[in-house]
Amino acid sequence: MAAKLTILGGGESGIGAALLGQKNGYDVFVSDMGQITDARKAELTSAGITFESGQHTEERILASDEVVKSPGIPDKAPLIKKLKSQGTPIISEIEFAGRYTDAKIVAITGSNGKTTTTLLTYHILKNAGLNVGLAGNIGKSFARSVADDKYDIYVLELSSFQLDGMYAFKADIAILLNITPDHLDRYDYQFQNYIESKFRIIQNQTEQDVFITNADDPVVQAELKKHTLRQQYFPVSTSQTLESLGGKGAGIDQDQIQINTQNELFIMKIQELALQGKHNLFNSMAAGVTSRLFDLRKEMVRDSLMNFENVEHRLEFVAKVHGITFINDSKATNINSTWYALESVDKPVIWIAGGVDKGNDYSELYDLVKHKVKAIICLGTDNSKLIEAFSDKVDQIVEVNSANEAVRQAYDLGFDGDTVLLSPACASFDLFENYEDRGQQFKAAVRSL
Repeated sequence: MAAKLTILGGGESGIGAALLGQKNGYDVFVSDMGQITDARKAELTSAGITFESGQHTEERILASDEVVKSPGIPDKAPLIKKLKSQGTPIISEIEFAGRYTDAKIVAITGSNGKTTTTLLTYHILKNAGLNVGLAGNIGKSFARSVADDKYDIYVLELSSFQLDGMYAFKADIAILLNITPDHLDRYDYQFQNYIESKFRIIQNQTEQDVFITNADDPVVQAELKKHTLRQQYFPVSTSQTLESLGGKGAGIDQDQIQINTQNELFIMKIQELALQGKHNLFNSMAAGVTSRLFDLRKEMVRDSLMNFENVEHRLEFVAKVHGITFINDSKATNINSTWYALESVDKPVIWIAGGVDKGNDYSELYDLVKHKVKAIICLGTDNSKLIEAFSDKVDQIVEVNSANEAVRQAYDLGFDGDTVLLSPACASFDLFENYEDRGQQFKAAVRSL
């Protein structure tokens, strides 16, 4: 008799897991407390997979042999607690998909820069002609890709929520970019819990595997002292020389990056990189180390690092209207991302911020805001925390409840030479479907000026 596999959540990762489960002989059932889209319902129906939308039939779910849980469902949910108490294994879609591929895995996590580094790494490997897939927290779900495709290598972007449900999964190359407080509402407001979640990226690694991480990140470095690393270790630093890092990994020498992975030095001028700015410098170096581990030709790596186009909604130039520059950084859903955004702008800023606060501590932005921001436009349903944090730091704070209104107010407040920066530092779910929707609405409003 086929094992009963329940998928909780009918989004991209859930549908992918359902299709992969069916392909591998499971009795699959998909259950979503929210509404499954018509397109996804049609996909499940045509595949002959049973599903329910708008409810959870507990009796059926509790009878499962195994459950694949959407990363959006918290462990505190009553149904999850019931499943755990009776000993039902609950895993992530990434863990499930990992069972059915023998592809080499490059897994990337961090509080900031995941998407950029994942896309850049994929871009370099694909340009080199490797048979590489892109999945995880970006684009196609890993499970759907494993069900449909046959890749030799996968580049996966992984969130902490996905890592939480991963047990036997192993990355051949694990990249940990940085750790700053984020999603603390999901981690009992304990930063250490979140740190440990991120470090799951290196679980199960052996001497043959690789760990690339940030030599400049104090949180990462402090946590590293608690671990005995068996795998090959490649530190990356945007402030230290390669020599000071022990001669391998990636470092800086004046205006150049230097990468050494297999006793062969790769050097490139910082100004030649397609991605500029301190945070992007680190992302480029991490992707560069990864690509050199695949023994790709230096010129090929150099060309790819020079011609990569940045991610939508991450410090994306939208337009210049009467001398006012509009930048879409809607993907900045935490404090650290916004810090990078504010730090990268050298003109007076009108800052559009707000949304669903995830336990933010705004104090690390105080200095930047005092020196760079002339006005704040609060785009959220509850702006009390933002107003309380910054009311004595800027001359003007305005509250709005639509992207259109935010852009109009910013335009009215701006002068020639100013920059309007949408960098919310918060999730988007109060007024928008997701950060992409927020960014698209912002861009549409700017273009209608």
